[in-house]
Amino acid sequence: MSVIVPANNEAALIGGCLSALLGSDGPRTGAVEIIVVANGCSDDTAARARDFSDRFDEKRWPLTVLELAEGGKLGALNAGDAAASGAMRVYLDADVTVSPPLLAQIAEALHSPEPRYASGQVRITARGFISRAYARIWARVPFMADCVPGCGLFAVNRAGRQRWGAFPDVISDDTFVRLSFSPEERIGVPAPYDWPIAEGFGRLKKVRRRQDVGVDEIARTYPALLDNDDKPAFGTGRKLRLALRDPIGFAVYSGVALAVKLTKGTQSDWSRGR
Repeated sequence: MSVIVPANNEAALIGGCLSALLGSDGPRTGAVEIIVVANGCSDDTAARARDFSDRFDEKRWPLTVLELAEGGKLGALNAGDAAASGAMRVYLDADVTVSPPLLAQIAEALHSPEPRYASGQVRITARGFISRAYARIWARVPFMADCVPGCGLFAVNRAGRQRWGAFPDVISDDTFVRLSFSPEERIGVPAPYDWPIAEGFGRLKKVRRRQDVGVDEIARTYPALLDNDDKPAFGTGRKLRLALRDPIGFAVYSGVALAVKLTKGTQSDWSRGR
């Protein structure tokens, strides 16, 4: 198993990500390698990652830190793939922290000669009042609650990785990969992982707009992939139940969605919200 971690100016967060990997259970068979790809960094992300080398050596999980002069997640993913030797590939955002059993459960799910895609149970985390309210509703929308979204973490086996060559230059790499597999090929394992979202209304709006544009780009550029889309409808009845259960959260969530719709087509800086 190769765990590929693209990291752009993640000095504040890479330690938490790598510490969680150190605490992970390994697959019952085979080795794990960690590849951090520091891309276009102006901070000490790479140095902080290398500080973990001895600890990973003790675990017998080799750690490689690559440094790319140019930023860009897709280039980082491709560089990580080029350096990876594992049959299974785990693509992990540097701000994500995995729970101890997650990697082992993913390895079991991917142990198949047939193409497979896997992810864990995403726990959306936030600090501020607005983002926590937004997260409460987002976690309950049908796509997040009933599907295998792969936000911040997705994995494929060898046969699955053969579905595409290099990562294409798209905004939403997770959507591209997820829709490269049919719903029957996608497996959600029970172990969770923490995935932080943007803080504050303005940043949530920017990130939500980026997500929408990314999904539209996939539909326009790779229309055949839409045959694999199992995103459930967010019906009026379900919305009403959520609104009654959490009116403040629903107001924030709806407000962000409306703000994005009203500013559709305007320029965005695609902020990560940090």
